[in-house]
Amino acid sequence: MATYAIGDIQGCFEPLQRLLDKLSFDPAVDSLWFAGDLINRGPQSLECLRYIKSLGDSSLSVLGNHDLHALAVYYGGEKVKRKDTFQSILQAPDCEELMQWLLRHPLAYYDSARNIFMSHAGLPPQWDVSQALTLAEELQQALRGPDAKSYFQNMYGNEPACWRDDLTGLERLRCITNYFTRMRFLDADGGLEFKHKEKIETAPPGYAPWFSYPRQDDTTILFGHWAALQGHTGRARFVALDTGCVWGGTLRAVNLDTMEMTEVAHA
Repeated sequence: MATYAIGDIQGCFEPLQRLLDKLSFDPAVDSLWFAGDLINRGPQSLECLRYIKSLGDSSLSVLGNHDLHALAVYYGGEKVKRKDTFQSILQAPDCEELMQWLLRHPLAYYDSARNIFMSHAGLPPQWDVSQALTLAEELQQALRGPDAKSYFQNMYGNEPACWRDDLTGLERLRCITNYFTRMRFLDADGGLEFKHKEKIETAPPGYAPWFSYPRQDDTTILFGHWAALQGHTGRARFVALDTGCVWGGTLRAVNLDTMEMTEVAHA
């Protein structure tokens, strides 16, 4: 039995199948964790969703920014963007079933036995694991609640850029969303910077990668989202899973029992 964590698939179904073949993945005994962004930008978003859904209890995933965008289009009436490639899902006969399945996924997951936390973009230093899970559940309740359409219509935006415990309403939910799904660089107060998406060396003045700030725990943190890192953080406990498959890079899996890495090329 093995458990593997896999980075951003983004509709790259064929590389996913080759990766699972390389791992000799058997859903009867093995498990998969996905770091979000299952869909969009790649060519086979529909196939990815259908396959991962078919795995049932053999897989779990957290929501990424591209997953939330698709949900916002479907449930919030947001417009499909020019570069979006998940129209096949919206046109599928099982679209409602797939979207309902996607909607049930959390923003964060924690395995206490392994002391491993996973969210799409990571874990900001000002939140401990307990607070992060509480905030993730708060956001998940909003996604499933009667005001979900209002949330999706107000999800986009860069403000507020810094977490405060006294935030309320849609601003609070947007801020939680951005930390879990869009975070890369932070300032010393934990304030988010959204423009820079490249390597660590491109950090603007006063900002640094979120994982470079000290934490008060020894939790291993799995995350995707930051393809430019190419899987390198320089810190063993911060495991970067997005190696840019959709951009011509690789698709990465990490064995959570041995921390061995396995990759396949985009093509």
